[in-house]
Amino acid sequence: MVSVSMDGPNVNWRFFEMLQQEHAEHFGGAQLAVVGSCGLHTLHNAVKCGFTDWHMEKFLRALHTIFHNVPARREDFCNLTKSKIFALPFCGHRWVENLPVAERALVIWPDMMKYVEAVSTKKLPNPGTSSYDTIAAATKDPLILAKLHFFMAVCRSVTPFLTRYQTDEPVLPFIGNDLAELLKSLLRRFIKQELLNDATPQHLVRLDVSDMQSRVHLRAVDIGIGAEAAIKERQQQSRSTEELSVLQFRKEFMEGLSKIVKKIQEKSPLKFPTVRQMTCLNPAVMYSNPELCQGQMKCLVKRFLQDKQLDGVATGDLIIQQFSQLLSLEVRNEKFLSFKPLEKRLDVFLHPYISQPYPQLWAFIRNLLLLSHGQATVERGFSINKQVETCNIQEDTVIAQRVVCDYMSMHGGVTKVPLTPELLSSVTSARVRYIMHLESERKKKESQAHSQRRIMIEEELEQLKKTRQTIQEVAEHLRRDADKMAEEAEGKQGSKMAELIAKSNALRRSYKQKLTELESLGEKIATKAAELRRL
Repeated sequence: MVSVSMDGPNVNWRFFEMLQQEHAEHFGGAQLAVVGSCGLHTLHNAVKCGFTDWHMEKFLRALHTIFHNVPARREDFCNLTKSKIFALPFCGHRWVENLPVAERALVIWPDMMKYVEAVSTKKLPNPGTSSYDTIAAATKDPLILAKLHFFMAVCRSVTPFLTRYQTDEPVLPFIGNDLAELLKSLLRRFIKQELLNDATPQHLVRLDVSDMQSRVHLRAVDIGIGAEAAIKERQQQSRSTEELSVLQFRKEFMEGLSKIVKKIQEKSPLKFPTVRQMTCLNPAVMYSNPELCQGQMKCLVKRFLQDKQLDGVATGDLIIQQFSQLLSLEVRNEKFLSFKPLEKRLDVFLHPYISQPYPQLWAFIRNLLLLSHGQATVERGFSINKQVETCNIQEDTVIAQRVVCDYMSMHGGVTKVPLTPELLSSVTSARVRYIMHLESERKKKESQAHSQRRIMIEEELEQLKKTRQTIQEVAEHLRRDADKMAEEAEGKQGSKMAELIAKSNALRRSYKQKLTELESLGEKIATKAAELRRL
């Protein structure tokens, strides 16, 4: 069984379709189990989609870029504001992690307004950059702080989910409910409550958020405490902040949330039945709603039978039967109700209850738990590789350092690595093994050089033989043409005979030259053949 988790670009999905076809051809029509795109990346891209119209990325980047690597400009800013706090860099591919960036932007925004005012009154030189133009334009937006608060509110809603699921543990059985709750928390801000009551994950994925009938009135939109406070403060400071502009902000707020939700609905793993049905392995759900879990397990078994990932219908029936027995006996233990995935791994928790009494069920559940919930582990590996890389490092060294890093991480740090007799013995003999490795590499290089030399000589010998064959054919043609012209000259007289004899003699001279070349080539071929025999 294989799980497929991708970042979403169409080229990846096209590759997956080709992989499915090839896999079916090689394994009798069997299909790979699909759980959709990486759930973590989906949320980053969804948040990005929601703030594109407000150019939030451009604004936050400008706050950092305007003073980055410009000491003179930083000094002007510090002298003017008496502050040494600057904006943080914006990350364009992990939007939710920019929450600290937005928080820092709120802190420094009053000082940035002072700086823009000083530039406009020519107390400070105009930077003349696009980043300054972006900031200057933002100072004219009376609701820029409300937009920042909205951005932070969305990031705060999504951050706990991303933090929880950046793990190597098998947590796919929990991702369906958690994604549904996250989706509900966003929908409650602008969708009528009666449409969300008792809504299942499947209903949430299919909900049409663009339908104006399902949305609340603009004045009832929940824009968050921070945004509400920012708007009220702005209205107190300036009467120019009209009610119409506030309603326009609420409308844009609603449209931004709608885009975020649509992106989650479109790309989220929640749209895949396998992800929703994996909830049946959540111990708390198994305890509280065994009927639901029984139905979901049947759907999973049917799916894997259809994809030819199970041996047969008899195996599927046995799995369903054993799962039913598990629900009626083992899960009545209150430990199932109090299970918390952050405190204990799911596979470790389920193993003592299932592995021995229900072996077929455990084999199926073990395969289900292998399905990946995202690509955080893979990308974390790339980050670790970047940390261990140095100039001219070889592949074997990277692998060795990754093995060491993973082993230390598995034990919780350097100081917690057990000093076993095998480890101490390995360290003692490390120098000897290193010398043996160098000797092995030297012999390997010599063998490769010997093979390369032999291949090169064989190619040269083959080329010389082809050249000799060509020269022999040319020499034979020259000889025949010379004989032919000599025979024609016998029947001629005067200048015609002399012309034919001269041409015949010229051809014979060329023929003798070719014979000399053939003799030289023969010596070279003999030399190469002897050299090849000595190798």
